[in-house]
Amino acid sequence: MDKKNILLCVSGGIAAYKSATIASRLYQSGYTVKVILTESAQQFITPLTFQTLTRGDVYTDTFEEKNPEVVSHIDLADWADLVLIAPATANVIGKLANGIGDDMLTTTLLAVTAPVIIAPAMNVNMYNHPAVKENMQKLGSFGYRFIEPGEGLLACGYVGKGRLAEPEEIVKSAEDYFKEESSPRQLLKDKKVLITAGPTREMVDPVRYFTNFSSGKMGYALARAAKRMGADVTLVSGPTNLSVPEGVDVKYVVSTQEMFDAVMREYGSQDIVIKCAAVADYKPAVRYNSKMKKTNEAWQIEMEKTVDILESLGRKKEHQILVGFAAETDNLEEYAEGKLRRKNLDLVAANDVSKEGSGFGSETNELLLLHADGKKKVLPLVSKDRAAELLLEEVSELMGR
Repeated sequence: MDKKNILLCVSGGIAAYKSATIASRLYQSGYTVKVILTESAQQFITPLTFQTLTRGDVYTDTFEEKNPEVVSHIDLADWADLVLIAPATANVIGKLANGIGDDMLTTTLLAVTAPVIIAPAMNVNMYNHPAVKENMQKLGSFGYRFIEPGEGLLACGYVGKGRLAEPEEIVKSAEDYFKEESSPRQLLKDKKVLITAGPTREMVDPVRYFTNFSSGKMGYALARAAKRMGADVTLVSGPTNLSVPEGVDVKYVVSTQEMFDAVMREYGSQDIVIKCAAVADYKPAVRYNSKMKKTNEAWQIEMEKTVDILESLGRKKEHQILVGFAAETDNLEEYAEGKLRRKNLDLVAANDVSKEGSGFGSETNELLLLHADGKKKVLPLVSKDRAAELLLEEVSELMGR
């Protein structure tokens, strides 16, 4: 591995003492390390400590220009291959989420284009505060990655979630990132993957239809990720406003029946099918050819069931890996488990669409993965692109098993 540049950002919490170990281990692993300390962080640990451990520069002041030929915070932002923020306080998370740059750390981060990994550390009540949760969700939608804090006795005396992850885990997250970057991770090379995305529309008359709030973002993210992993990707898409993923064969449909027909035409030749679309379960029993005019009378519309695409795929499954999605508002695991068994799936990805950041149209998602063999895995709240990568990695492992 070529020598990589890591910018370690340390903000003002008692866990700052662990950052010395992180810096030391990164340096010993062969990375070039530079450090930013906030003014508050210097109340817990000194710049000299990091300078000694990393043999690198330590930055504390936006206006201290070490090299007159460059602007320090821009030069530092361009230098970094990866940024680690450990510990990340509620204050720093809030500033980054809202575009505030009022010190060396935050002004540099606003200019960074490299990936950013955040390791939060704070009191359990602070970590669970709605504003902090919202800020982390926003950063997740920007593509920032998070290392979940640990649980236990906190420095403040509380017991709960909020302890900075152990240095070993944080260093490993950097190593894992560079492994991902250095290899194309062609986990699905030469595999044929079909993905459905978006809503369907069931027409009442030429101007009215029933539909749902699905944006198609999760399905399109899966299509992009599968293509990056080397797959031959077919995307069957309901009506959306999203751009066509590069290199993906897109087939546009409107109704559930149209989506069923498009999927069935392709099904036999596919290795993996992921039904991410939110199709209509019911449609009007009668479709009018002309616009229904308003009257003084109530209008009742009789509904009938649409074709169940996923159930049909489960019945016809031969060699394919079949993955379904379950969008629920309560009893998430129970309903997802029922769908897994009832429709003969290999894997179901369930999300609670009533949760902030995990619903239709959001940029982020949090998934519960249930396998047919009983294995369970929770994917934390991350951007939909990252959630797609993690889900496809799980599918790749499933194919191996």
